[in-house]
This record gives sequence, structure tokens and C-alpha cells, in this order.
Amino acid sequence: MKFDILTLFPNLFSSPFQESILGKALGKGLIQIRVINIRDFSLDPHREVDDAPYGGGAGMVMKVEPIARAIEWIKSENSSAWTIYLTPQGETLNQEIARELSTRSHLVLLCGRYEGVDERVKLFVDQEISIGDYVLTGGEFAAMVLVDVVSRLLPGVLGSDRSALEDSFSQSLLEYPQYTRPANFRGHLVPEILLSGNHSAISRWRRKEALKRTYLRRPDLLKKANLSQEDLVLLEEIQKEGVKENR
Repeated sequence: MKFDILTLFPNLFSSPFQESILGKALGKGLIQIRVINIRDFSLDPHREVDDAPYGGGAGMVMKVEPIARAIEWIKSENSSAWTIYLTPQGETLNQEIARELSTRSHLVLLCGRYEGVDERVKLFVDQEISIGDYVLTGGEFAAMVLVDVVSRLLPGVLGSDRSALEDSFSQSLLEYPQYTRPANFRGHLVPEILLSGNHSAISRWRRKEALKRTYLRRPDLLKKANLSQEDLVLLEEIQKEGVKENR
């Protein structure tokens, strides 16, 4: 998978992509990340890429020309590259969208700044994505999130492909509680079933806890989850128990 990131602040990406899972994926050649400075495509002698908005108003707007030239340059290398503008006006990123994007071989991520981009930029992008209903300093942080979310779904990036399947949201459910040693921390005990060695019982407990956590915290997710008959039985148990989550 290749990622091209179009930004005015390329140095923001120097550290995040060198650490942890993404750093290892880069080292193995599983992903490629190229950070491209939009200013390099400006025809202005001072490399200006923004201007005051027509009609007046506060702030500056990113110009269409340098962005269009940058995208066209990338497309001249690979016409099938999929271009995404990271904007609050886009569809909200979720695991389903991430899975769809992970099937592509080349993503181009456009990071907005200031008051946004000239509306005509949208003639050059294939998709608009938001990572949530809040205000960021710029699209660079959203691009980091998207690269991480998509990369995790690529074969070989995680230590175990099973990890991606069990992550929260991967099956429209939140993940079950996790524990490790010590079994007793200041009187707070690991659930006894996890120490039993009964893998069938542990599997059922984990599934029920995932359903319980989703039921209590994000019941909206259950509407789109692919629930089995056993899941429905577990949900009925949860509802009858009238449980509250321990925190």
C-alpha cells in the first residue's frame, strides 16, 4: 500500500511514522509513505499557496492551482491513485470505510489548513472523509489517523492477523476486557474464568463481555453487527441480568 500525503507542513510527519507498528511496516516494505509539500507546486515566486476569500471573511483559503497540480503529478505516475480530502464535511471514518480503503493500492491524502480549500479542489478528489465532529488545527492529524487505521488492516502489518479481527469496531462490537499479571492487584482480581484454562468457557465469556460493553456503551453498534443465534441468547441474558458495567 502506498500513501501520498499532500501537506503544507511535512515536518509534522517525521516522527509518528517512524515508531511502533507503522515504523515496522515501513521497515518491512509493507507500506510506503511519501510526504509531499504542496508549496513545491505553487507557481508563485514566493511559493504562496493561500489567499483571501472572495466575498470577504476571516482567514485565508488554500488555492486550487497548487493542489490540482500536485494531484495531477501523482496521477501522472498512477492514474488509479485514490484521492481523499480530509475535511469536517466528509463522511465520518469508520471500520467499514477503512476496510474498503485497505483494498486499494495507492491513497492520496489531502490535508486542509486555514479556512479550508477553494471549493474547486473537490473536482480533483475522489472522496471526502472526516475523522469526527471536532475541530483540528489541520488535516495532518486526520491523515495520521487514517494511515494508521488502514495500515492495520493490511496483511503482515500486525503481529497476528487475528488482532485486527478482535479489535473494537472490527465486528461492530467493542472489545472485551483484557487482563494480565498480577492476578490480584490491590484486591482487584482478574475474573476467575480467565484463570480456569477452559478455552470454550473463556471464549463464551469474552463474547458476552464484548456484547455487554457494546450494549451499555454503544447500543447503536448492535444494529449493524452481524449477530449469531448464540449472540442473541447472550444479549437476552445480559438484558435479563440488568447489568451495569464495572469500572
